[in-house]
Amino acid sequence: MPKTFTTKTLFLLLLLLPFCKLSAQNITKEDPAAKAKKMEWFKDAKLGIFIHWGIYSVNGVSESWSFFNNYLSQDNYMKQLDGFNAAKYNPQEWVKLIKESGAKYAVMTSKHHDGVTLWDTKANNPITTLKNSAAKKDLLSPFVTELKKSGLKTGIYFSLPDWSHPDYDVFTRERKRYTLAESPARWNKFITYYHTQLNEISTNFKPDLLWFDGDWEHNGEEWQSAKVLSNLRKYNPNIIVNSRLNHHGDYETPEQGIPVLKPANDYWELCYTMNDSWGYQPYDYKYKSPNMIIRTLVDCISMGGNLLLDIGPKADGTIPEEQVNILKQLGRWTNKHAEAIYGTRAGIPAAHFSGKTALSKDKKTLYLYADWVSKSDEELLLRNIKSQPVSVKVVGSEMAAFFSRKGNDLLFKVPVAAADQDVTVIAVKFDQPIQLQEPSTPSVNFSELKDKGIADQLQLKKLANSLHGGNNPFLNTALAVDGIGLEKEKNTLSPGVYNWITKNAEALYKTGKGLPEGHYQGASALSADKQTLFLFVGGTPTGPIALKGIKNKISRIRIVGEGTMIEPQLFNKLYWSAVPGIIYIPTPQSRLDKDLTVIAVLLDGPLDLYREKVGAIESNL
Repeated sequence: MPKTFTTKTLFLLLLLLPFCKLSAQNITKEDPAAKAKKMEWFKDAKLGIFIHWGIYSVNGVSESWSFFNNYLSQDNYMKQLDGFNAAKYNPQEWVKLIKESGAKYAVMTSKHHDGVTLWDTKANNPITTLKNSAAKKDLLSPFVTELKKSGLKTGIYFSLPDWSHPDYDVFTRERKRYTLAESPARWNKFITYYHTQLNEISTNFKPDLLWFDGDWEHNGEEWQSAKVLSNLRKYNPNIIVNSRLNHHGDYETPEQGIPVLKPANDYWELCYTMNDSWGYQPYDYKYKSPNMIIRTLVDCISMGGNLLLDIGPKADGTIPEEQVNILKQLGRWTNKHAEAIYGTRAGIPAAHFSGKTALSKDKKTLYLYADWVSKSDEELLLRNIKSQPVSVKVVGSEMAAFFSRKGNDLLFKVPVAAADQDVTVIAVKFDQPIQLQEPSTPSVNFSELKDKGIADQLQLKKLANSLHGGNNPFLNTALAVDGIGLEKEKNTLSPGVYNWITKNAEALYKTGKGLPEGHYQGASALSADKQTLFLFVGGTPTGPIALKGIKNKISRIRIVGEGTMIEPQLFNKLYWSAVPGIIYIPTPQSRLDKDLTVIAVLLDGPLDLYREKVGAIESNL
């Protein structure tokens, strides 16, 4: 019998409608304590390996986007199925290499936007590697099996869009098959298709983590994102989901751009390529060095996040030699420094140390990461620390380290022979959670520079920190930009300090406050016209120094006081993104100052910084 509604009933339904909507919106909410427990393995992991493998590796073209952007036709793109043979695919060797790298989880593509699935899906009208490729295999299942055997956590990448499926609305950048308003039944068929695939993934692979991509093409209601998450949790209440499910997920996924500042979310992961490509592209030679990758991992650790480092296997299933080498070199460092990686939490503010830091969970151990090798008589400076260390050691070395205190500052002496080739780690242990002194703006006046009882290197570090904070002790002196004018003070200063000042006068003359936190890990100063950055470089860097979040173009870089020109390298600048790339500046060892080197970076205009939130990719049309 059909139901009849009275005016009163209708009024009550309308009254309750906002609460029903609110309830639907809150379906994905979790108890904070339960979420923290669920997320602990992820927060502890620090390193994962991303795997982009698909038919795009045959010709070495952009995964899916190459036909979407009409770089080639969809028909020609799909012809790569005939060359995707996976003839040398050895999932056991893959997992062995991933584990050797120090990663604690891996995320493999199950289906990219091109719709080619790497497992034997039973959903309607699929394109699969088992039925449609030369491989004639389910490629995902054996990898997941080996991953679970190894004890590593299982992550699966899944594309929401499927540009090749006949029931999906979007085909290419210029073409749509239909609109949802015109053909809602057809859209519902696609919803059934992709929900079926997700149920298969949950049932067959039991993933610990689901890595969604492509949510920008539809809103959460159209994707039925809340329902997706609810279904996933029915199979695994502790499933971890990234933020690319219309923000229904657990953690943020900045892409390619290392965040300038620590993301606001407690859980985040930088997904990052070794060169400029996700999948295998034979002519992309722009690989980052193992040193750069290791330091990127350290950057993520220091901000409490993870690095998800990508590899792109070839069509035959082998991993390119360059990528294997990076994973092995990464493994060398992670194996040696495990205690300073896994289970750590974000470090202390940058004002305390001219490098990256991290803390143990109980905050009783502070890890200092030095990507430079100190001179034989140089000490590392840790500023404004109330707590007294009970022990200090070089992680991964049997050689002893020493410390002393001067006021609120701690000085550490590390044997040169104990230094790591990429990043040296010093563990400073306290008997209570570390207590910090509120850092005041460093300030050195000219008379303090005359104290010959302080070692030259330490004196110059304090001077650099003072300049960085905007306190320039030379503003009221006769020092000129060419180093002339301070002759009357020559005998009041130590010879080393006087010679350094006259050599590097350009960086001292009328310079002001340096870069805010996050852009450069050391001290810096800015010229009066704000077009030249002066970077202070201590010791011998283990690799090129890095600048993040600089919007300007670089006009010229040179070493102050001796004129050597330096050619920088720009990495991870995406042509479609406003996020600046990372500027790497090599430092020729033979040209470094024995006490403190100064690098001048001439910009194309007044300094312009990018400090916006780095979030998930929106598109790369």
